[in-house]
Amino acid sequence: MPNPVIKILTLVVFAVLEMCGTSLLHAQNFPDKAVNLLVGFPAGGGTDIVARKLATPLSLMWNQPVVIDNKGGAGGTIATTQLARSAANGHNIMMATMGNMAINQHLYSLNVDPAKELAPITNVVGISFVLVARPGLAANTVEELISLARKKPNELNYSSSGIGGAPHLAVELFGFMTGTSFTHVVYKGSGPSIADLLAGQVDFTMDSLVQVLPLIKSGRLKAIAVLGGKRSPLLPLVPTISESGVSGYEFTNWFGLVAPLQTPKSIVQKIYADVSKVLQSPELRSDLEKMGADVINNTPEQFGAQIQSDFLKWGEIVHKANIKAQ
Repeated sequence: MPNPVIKILTLVVFAVLEMCGTSLLHAQNFPDKAVNLLVGFPAGGGTDIVARKLATPLSLMWNQPVVIDNKGGAGGTIATTQLARSAANGHNIMMATMGNMAINQHLYSLNVDPAKELAPITNVVGISFVLVARPGLAANTVEELISLARKKPNELNYSSSGIGGAPHLAVELFGFMTGTSFTHVVYKGSGPSIADLLAGQVDFTMDSLVQVLPLIKSGRLKAIAVLGGKRSPLLPLVPTISESGVSGYEFTNWFGLVAPLQTPKSIVQKIYADVSKVLQSPELRSDLEKMGADVINNTPEQFGAQIQSDFLKWGEIVHKANIKAQ
């Protein structure tokens, strides 16, 4: 008579092998239809621009369309919730931001916890940020902006892509470190935020070079300072905020791909591998770098650790600076 324990173990082994085989088969056949690439902001913003740069070569590689799906609103949380509730088959992914994945939890009462309900694929790019103003603003340096804000507390207004988004947090951190206060004008994405800045409806913003560099070069906006730890090679004459008198100020953002949590690991790995191949293109890398986006392309495990680290870091900053979802 067969040993019942051995029989059970044999059934378990076969079940595991069957699951592994099914998972690998899914990865080999992926994608077998269009891939929906969510962007939590309207078209025209930095996240949208990078997503579209990636979508075109992926469509060619996969022989399937990669469809950009812009779902703006609430600092990207609408798209985040939609993704978490989507089919976990690899055909639903999102170009997430640091705000989506690591900051919004500290500001909103969310229906989903992105750090726990979404699977990291890869951090695609690190994003340089810059403080830009309408040309007529009576401040051309960080020192002059601080002086003007102290004379007119809350009279200067700034635009952002939404509460909890990177532009919002960047200005709030600046205000906290300089003892200044501004009026926050909230938009559903960087596209409309920059449009109103160009129209003179707001005074300044802090946003990605990906979006505003052409506007700086054309003179339609003026660059006051970059937000990173060192000057940008794209704007070598523009100082950092830190070297302009706000010692220790540093802010960078990132855009990365995530999927619903239950997406098979084999498919997550395939997407990561295929995105890595696309990002090895010298032309694409050069194109991204010229816009102020530096390719990172870390592994799913490394990206997950980065999200957790940023979650803890920004939780502390939001608490100390008393940043609220107004």
